[in-house]
Parts: sequence; C-alpha cells; structure tokens
Amino acid sequence: MTRHRSGVGPVLATWTTLALCCALPSAAWAEALPEALAKAYQTNPQLNAERARQRATDENVPQALAGYRPQIVASLSAGLQSVRNLLPDNTIQTGNLKPWIIGVTVTQTLFNGFRTANNVRAAELQVQSGREALRNVGQGVLLDAVTAYTNVLANQSLVEAQRSNVAFLRETLSVTQRRLNAGDVTPTDSAQAEARLNRGLADLNAAEVALAVSQATYAQVIGNAPSQLRAAEAVDRYLPKSREDAMTMAIRQHPAVMAASFDVDVASTNIRIAEGSLLPSATIQGSASKSRNNDPTLGTFAEDQASIVANVTAPIYDGGQAAAQTRQAKEITAQSRLVLDQVRNQARTAAVSAWVANEGAKITVSASESEVKAATVALQGVQREAAGGQRTTVDVLNSQADLIQAKARLIGANRDRVIASYTLLSAIGHLDVKTLSLNTPDYLPEVHYHQVRDAWHGLRTPSGQ
Repeated sequence: MTRHRSGVGPVLATWTTLALCCALPSAAWAEALPEALAKAYQTNPQLNAERARQRATDENVPQALAGYRPQIVASLSAGLQSVRNLLPDNTIQTGNLKPWIIGVTVTQTLFNGFRTANNVRAAELQVQSGREALRNVGQGVLLDAVTAYTNVLANQSLVEAQRSNVAFLRETLSVTQRRLNAGDVTPTDSAQAEARLNRGLADLNAAEVALAVSQATYAQVIGNAPSQLRAAEAVDRYLPKSREDAMTMAIRQHPAVMAASFDVDVASTNIRIAEGSLLPSATIQGSASKSRNNDPTLGTFAEDQASIVANVTAPIYDGGQAAAQTRQAKEITAQSRLVLDQVRNQARTAAVSAWVANEGAKITVSASESEVKAATVALQGVQREAAGGQRTTVDVLNSQADLIQAKARLIGANRDRVIASYTLLSAIGHLDVKTLSLNTPDYLPEVHYHQVRDAWHGLRTPSGQ
C-alpha cells in the first residue's frame, strides 16, 4: 500500500494546481482577454459588415439634402436630314440638312410641401438608429469573444484535469493488479479499476473534442487561433450596484432600446412626408439653347433662346394615393411605438436575468471551491482508510470520481462567472471599447458621416473606393 499512496500523491498535487487554473492568472501565459477582445473588435467580419452598412446609411443624408440644390441638365441633339421640297412652279428642291441644337436647363425647387426638410430629418434619424444598431452588434461580438475565450480556457483546463484523472486511474489499476497478484484483492477490484480507467479515457476524448470545437469557434470570432491564454477575470467594477439600477440603465441606455426610439421618430417624420404630397409645390426653371439649321427655305438659319419660368402646382385629386400613404405611415408609427415598448420589456427582462445569473454565479464559484476542498480531503481520507483495510478499491475510485466531477464543476463555474459579468454589462448597454479601456482605437461612425454629409459631388468613398 505504500507504493500505492506514493503514486497518488503527485496526482493529487496536480489536481490541486488544476483546480485553481481558472481563478489564478499565470504570468507565463501570453494573451489576455482584453487583447483578444481588441482583436475581435478590429477584425470580426460581422462587425465590419455592420460598419459598412452604417456607412451606406450615412449616404441617405446627402441624398435627402440634394432636394435643396438645383438640378442642372445639359442636352445636345444633332442629325442628318434629307429634304425634298416641291415648289409652286412644280420644280423640286432637294438637299441634305445637318441641324443641331444645344441647351442647358436649371431647375430649382422653391417649395414642395416641406418634404425635403422632412426627408433630411428622417435620414438623420435613420443614421442615429443605425449607430445604435451598430453599437448593439459590437456588444454582441464582444460578448461572443468573451464566451469563445473562456470556453477555450475552460476546455483546456478540463483536458488537463482529465489527463491527470487518467494518470491517477492508471496508477490505481497498476497497484490493484499488483495487489491481485499478491492475493490482497479479488479480480473484481481489478475489473472495477479497469472499467474506471476506460471511462476516464472516454471522458478525456470528449474533453479533447470539446477543446477542438472551442478553438475553432475562437478563431472564427477573434480572427486567429488561440495560443497561450491567461485566466479571465470578471468585470464587477463596471456593473451596477443593484437590480433596480440594472433595469433602469437597460431601458434607458441599451442600444436596442435607443435604436427603437429613433425608429419611432423616423416613422413619425414619414407621416409628415406623406402629408407633404397634399400641399402645393413651386419650382423655378431657367433654360438657354442654341440651334442651327441650314434649310434655305426657312426664314432663319440660327435661333438662340433663354427663358426663366416659375411653376406652381397644387394637387386636387390623385385617386386617394396620398391619403392611403398617410394612413399607412400613421399605422407604421403606431407599430413602431409598440415595438419600442416590446424592446424595453425585453431589455428589462434581460437585465434582471443577467443580474440574477451573475449573482448566482458568484455563489456557485464559492460552493464549487468548497466542494473541491472537501472532495480532496475526502479522497485522502479514503486512501488512508483503504491502506488500513477499512476501504475497498471501489471506495477510492468513487472518491476520485467525486473529486473529478467537483473540479469540472469548479472550472465551469469560473467560466460562467466571467461570462455572466460580461453578459450583465451587455444587458445595461455598456459592453464597449471605452468602458473596458481596450487597447484599440474606437470606431467612430460620426467621422464618416461628417465626411459625406455635405458632399456635392465625387464618386469615391472617403476610403478611396
């Protein structure tokens, strides 16, 4: 029994180290969670696609502002005309003519039922809504990155734990077989040890498969395969102090709520746009043209024209189209308000759920740590009792199984603790680069907006495309 106990000692020491691997950071590991979050923020395709969508939304504003500006159209026509004239004296005159005309027309809208102003307002509100949607996607990407990072950490720890468990079971089987040969135990003890070893090998394989899957997910979300990762920490310092504070912050500051609020304003503005088609409109148009004709039968060979014309139109009846569009816009506005109420309720529920989950995760970690300590003491006691003949091999194996399960729960609890804290931060709308102080430039959508808002011309984007 002495050799058996000495073989178990190093395994228990390894287990003690593994139990703390998720709670104690290692200075030798290279990449911390904030660094991985910065990479995901820079390179994640989903987030970059949403940024491109927002830049496209910005272009709605200069399109709407174009309604304030004049429209200039140039025209040119030229051709070849064959003429055959019958004169009064019955003589025939033929010729090939080359008439041409060139002109330019400038049209300026003076009044169109305030539709241009309302179109500009609606476009600006769409930009505001899009920015909040972008911020919400950013939160989702960062939370996915946290989940991917902690899953890799947890699965790495589980693999190491299962490897240590297999080593322990191999040593137990070896000792049991030697004792069987010496006649101290029965073949049943050896079979039980062998069965547990095979179960441990299966558990190790499952842990390795889970690790490979989590590593692939990590590469998808963050942009590179994981190498050496540091233990992740919860972000309690950024979280609200009470459940009520979490709910209040969620319904006021969550990007989904703010985006839905801007959508209500967009829908309300669309009502005024629809009503604007029932109002009169006024335009002024200036034109100039020059034409030439070489037909000798005409009284003139050249004609130059210039004109300025004011035009006022007032709709009388359009078959009910404008009225239907106005009623439709009002119903869409009512729908948007209901959606806003729904999003607020969802944000409130998510905040409460995240708060409760975070508080529960703290308790679970504490309980799991106590369970591991107690299971470790229990295993050591069972081993000593087995050495004195008071316990059987299956008692040692069961105690070891209890310990491995307790350590697996502790690893999972530490992972869930980190994810729960970031989930709560996301639920209140504060999971962003600025709050976390990540070492990466913050993407500012307003920069592109100001670059294109007052652009009168140019086909290239500010990025040069």
